[in-house]
Amino acid sequence: MSQPVIMYSTAVCPYCQRAEQLLRQRGVSTIDKIRVDLEPARRDEMIEKTGRRTVPQIFIGDRHVGGFDDLAALDRAGGLAPLLAG
Repeated sequence: MSQPVIMYSTAVCPYCQRAEQLLRQRGVSTIDKIRVDLEPARRDEMIEKTGRRTVPQIFIGDRHVGGFDDLAALDRAGGLAPLLAG
C-alpha cells in the first residue's frame, strides 16, 4: 500500500512541477494538489502546518517532507522510496 501524497502548490511554480515529476518517476500516480493561488485561505493553513511560506510543501502520509530541495535530497539519500511504500 502506498502512502497518500499531498502537495501545496501554485500553477506557475517550477519547483512544484519538478516535485511532481520526481514523484511520478518514483511511481506516485495520485498527488492531491492544494492550489494556494486559487484558495488563499489554504496558504494560511500551509503556513500553520509547516512554518514555511513557499511552495511546494509536500506531505507523504502524515510526514511533512518539505519543498522540492528536501524531496530531492530525501530521494538521493535513498529515503523516498521506503517512505512512499509506507
